[in-house]
Amino acid sequence: MRIALGQLESGADIAANLAAIDRFAASAAADGATLVAFPEYATYEKKIVDASFPALAEPLDGPICAELAATAARHGIALVAGVVEASEEPGRAYNTLVAFGASGARLAVYRKIHLFDAQGFGESTFIKPGPSTDPVVFEAGGVRFGLQTCYDLRFPELARSLADAGAEVLLVCSSWVPGTHKTEQWLALNAARAIENGVYVAGVCQAPPVSVGRSVLVDPMGVVEADLGLEPGVRAVEISLSTVARVREQFPVFRQRRLG
Repeated sequence: MRIALGQLESGADIAANLAAIDRFAASAAADGATLVAFPEYATYEKKIVDASFPALAEPLDGPICAELAATAARHGIALVAGVVEASEEPGRAYNTLVAFGASGARLAVYRKIHLFDAQGFGESTFIKPGPSTDPVVFEAGGVRFGLQTCYDLRFPELARSLADAGAEVLLVCSSWVPGTHKTEQWLALNAARAIENGVYVAGVCQAPPVSVGRSVLVDPMGVVEADLGLEPGVRAVEISLSTVARVREQFPVFRQRRLG
């Protein structure tokens, strides 16, 4: 199976962001990908999360998700993207990942649970944490994908819960804030989550300047199979469930663990 990483340079122009998603989805489908993953805040992004996020937030049956579903169906490819979802709390929205199948049907929804109140940022001022900590896993093309968002990557228990729930590929949809050693941390944490869980990790990030770029696909042994660098772009990469099975047999950590 081939999956694609779509490294966007999203901004405040929602129509332009949706057009870029459509172009990248078309390219990924033409390159034989079954699924394309886009970053956190794919449809609306700014350097700082502010009051405009909840002001522009939509329900999952609103026009933005309808367009994402139409894009998936138009190109016959499963699609995952970060949206700003309206919540029941005035002044705060959800930071949400939505997965659509190749038919355009909605497959899964994950609302970010670990908000980025760090490095001088306060995401929780305008974003509401997801109410459920249950792992979100869905299937596309015979592969089980687990969803997590950006700062979630620093919490290994979430990745482990997704692997326990059957995920073979973790989609880490992110807008990783730049800073001292942040790119090094991004790369190391994606590799660590892959190695310790025997899974592929697709860390899909926004491009600079809002984020660090360097979207990567890491295999279950920690080998980087793709690195998109700093520019916007999309790349399809082969994954193998037999590789997941082989690595988990070589390193049977799920059978051997003593804690958790």
